[in-house]
Amino acid sequence: MTLLRAVTIACALLVAGPGVVRAQSWTPVSRKIGISAGSALLLTDGRVAIQDNGTRLWYTLTPSITGSYVNGTWAALKALPTGYEPLYFASAVLPDMRLAILGGEYNKGIEVWTTLGAIYSPITKVWQTLPAPSGWTKVGDAQSVVLADGTWMVANCCTTQEALLDAVNLTWTATGTGKNDVNDEENWTLLPSGEVLTVDTNTGTQYSEIYNPATGSWSPAGNTVAQLVNYSSHEIGPAVLRPDGTVLFTGSTGQNAIYDSTTGIWSAAPNFPLNAAGHQLDIADGPAALLPSGNVLCMTSPGVYAQGVEFFEWNGASFTAVPGTPNSANDSSYYGRMVELPTGQILLTDSSNLVELYNSAGSPNPAWAPTVTSVPTTLTPGATYTLSGTQLNGLSQGAAYGDDYQSASNYPLVRIINNATGNVYYARTHDFSSMGVATGSAIVSTEFDVPIASKIEKGASQLEVVTNGIASSPVSVTIN
Repeated sequence: MTLLRAVTIACALLVAGPGVVRAQSWTPVSRKIGISAGSALLLTDGRVAIQDNGTRLWYTLTPSITGSYVNGTWAALKALPTGYEPLYFASAVLPDMRLAILGGEYNKGIEVWTTLGAIYSPITKVWQTLPAPSGWTKVGDAQSVVLADGTWMVANCCTTQEALLDAVNLTWTATGTGKNDVNDEENWTLLPSGEVLTVDTNTGTQYSEIYNPATGSWSPAGNTVAQLVNYSSHEIGPAVLRPDGTVLFTGSTGQNAIYDSTTGIWSAAPNFPLNAAGHQLDIADGPAALLPSGNVLCMTSPGVYAQGVEFFEWNGASFTAVPGTPNSANDSSYYGRMVELPTGQILLTDSSNLVELYNSAGSPNPAWAPTVTSVPTTLTPGATYTLSGTQLNGLSQGAAYGDDYQSASNYPLVRIINNATGNVYYARTHDFSSMGVATGSAIVSTEFDVPIASKIEKGASQLEVVTNGIASSPVSVTIN
């Protein structure tokens, strides 16, 4: 990300193309909050944590008693540690349910590539200072990923350095030998193998790399075929793993590519179209998200940082235009942040006070759903239990952006629905046995905390696990 983003660009009109699918729609969250809603992450109790862009302030959106985020309620979290007011930073929800952020291209509105960080505990309800790796002078707008074993890996934005977090002691271990170029502007995608895919943005070549957690090293992953990087800005678009094992890698040039994680082969995907003014649409920083149907929702705009957003769904073969939001004409792709909700909707923020939910068409393949193989059927309010099953982490990290912000949601939520009233309750999950994606028939597990007696109705209920908007078959339980 560069200072060019601060330049005001003339507004472009959003014109819907002839292929607009009218079934898809956006619904605003009914209760507005007076903030510039920015980075958003799904907490393990169903709430969404959202930063007031570039400030110390964070808020949560809690779904209503019927499970609706449209009618959800807002609450303020404790502020970040004094002096830490970041914009564009690494972010993740850890397996122990804490929310971690590190770095910031800006701090207090000043471009400094800060090394400050913080970690939030939903139990203590406070932020704790998170130190950067020893010796690092910058973190900035860094990329990050939670590896399959639950370890958070973070980049130094401006060197080839990467480090792994010990979440207990809040210390770091260096990793990532053999990186071909500096990390600046790149993004990381977790593959079913547990490896991490990236495309180099600073070599001037169509070069990709894979990180192997077992060796802690990078190795070549082939030529991307399409030119995904604008080599003037070094920007690139988000990459999203789909249920069929392919990764849609979007470009800041309008060109796109597909990486087959099974064969390791790259192929070209169709370009994004031109807009009504004849300008090439692309994603030079910006969000994309996997929909329950397996399609990928993409937020594009013309050129690098220009305004006039248009949305498309990728179905594995082509891009189809879908409706925009009320702010589309004045947004650029990099304004957007997406996170997948357990309802199957995509929550979008764009640094305004308007938070929108995307309602998609289609339904998931039943084979993609998590399954519950073991869970107690009598549950006591306030108690903690273990749930086991398959595909509890889903088939993808879900939503993506790249550097600047990460909102992966490949972890299970436990939802309890009372039979008599239909009211919906989320049990906080934590201590996931795996953070891998597409784990197939392997049995994995999570701990979950049943809400206290004053926060949940007693009696016969249905329990389901939901990951990236796809729910398991329900299990009958009794809240005693």
